[in-house]
Amino acid sequence: MTTTVNPVLHVAPASPAAAAAHFRASLAFHTDVSDVAAALASGGDPGFVLVDCRSTEAWDQGHVPGAVHLPTALMPARAAEVLDPSVPVVTYCWGPGCNGAARAALALAELGYQVKEMLGGYEYWVREGFQFETWRERGRRAADPLTAPVGADDCGC
Repeated sequence: MTTTVNPVLHVAPASPAAAAAHFRASLAFHTDVSDVAAALASGGDPGFVLVDCRSTEAWDQGHVPGAVHLPTALMPARAAEVLDPSVPVVTYCWGPGCNGAARAALALAELGYQVKEMLGGYEYWVREGFQFETWRERGRRAADPLTAPVGADDCGC
């Protein structure tokens, strides 16, 4: 008799303790657009600076209001001019198909900054219906029902 193994369980799940350590560590390195938006909208100092690490052309196409523009290639030369080393940094790039925010976070960590990556990047910022700005104007699109709850304040997670 042949038994087929469920592909999900082909490799057994980690122990609860190992899983807790993994997910705790993951949250130390990542945040998401919804949490960043909530922190920025709360009024006052959010406790971090948001850094857009994309090119000037991408920045001009649209970015998160209040973000600092610091392309990854310029970080070694300019980070000390625009960032306070005592303030945590959150990096973002285009979206989940791009590892630019991770590369920027690595560059900043190697320069001595505390840093997190904003999962989803600029793409999910816009897709979740948060305000963005270009060199010409501020805008907002309706939330994409595949990425954000429609008619609710948050997803409940």
